[in-house]
Amino acid sequence: MAYETIDFKADGPVARIILNRPDRLNSFTRQMHEEVRDALADLGDARVLVLTGAGRGFCAGQDLNDRAVAPGQAVDLGETVQQCWNPLIRTLTSLPQPVIARVNGVAAGAGANIALACDIVVAAKSAKFIQSFSAIGLIPDSGGTWALPRLVGQARALGLALTGEPLPADKAEEWGLIWKAVDDDALDTEVDVVSQKLASLPPLGLAAIKEMIRSSWQYSLDEELKRQAGAMRRLGFTEDYREGVAAFLEKRQAKFVGR
Repeated sequence: MAYETIDFKADGPVARIILNRPDRLNSFTRQMHEEVRDALADLGDARVLVLTGAGRGFCAGQDLNDRAVAPGQAVDLGETVQQCWNPLIRTLTSLPQPVIARVNGVAAGAGANIALACDIVVAAKSAKFIQSFSAIGLIPDSGGTWALPRLVGQARALGLALTGEPLPADKAEEWGLIWKAVDDDALDTEVDVVSQKLASLPPLGLAAIKEMIRSSWQYSLDEELKRQAGAMRRLGFTEDYREGVAAFLEKRQAKFVGR
């Protein structure tokens, strides 16, 4: 697919998707959804995915000028959510690769919740997270009503969702909404450090960590302990575990192959 609304690179250990509609703060149209979906299905041998936006914003969510959601006689927003936003969130959260959100500017509406669906969020201190749904009579979709209370608690989730008040990146870090807020001029360096670190680690182990933590909400402690034993059994038989232990004992850099 020839991309018009995103830039995509996946020719090494770190794949990058750049939402590229800077004049519209990288807000989504049907076309952008299709292009992102296509890119996510073609990550090749990449061990890490970085998702970011072009220009001064990360993503402003849904482009309200898109004909698919423009108010007319009847607009089925549920259909748009089911066909576009839900599949995107499910894909980001279920990819075996760790996903890093590089939040370079405003992340609003569904754009904020796309970032929160990523595994690690690194934001420039000038960035803001805005649950902008209440101003137009909607609810935080794209996983927002699920993620917010789990990340910051019910009181803060309700405050953010009901008022739509912008949350600066440094406060988002303090509240535990994101992993880290850094000076704007340090954003690329920090993202590169994190992505290269993750790309150097055993991919099967990282995929298991991601899946176990994301699914743990549905299990009791006893059930989770049993799941942990099963995961440790499986991972303990991998080549990467043997290589990791050997490299540690021999005081050398490990080379992991994903087997």
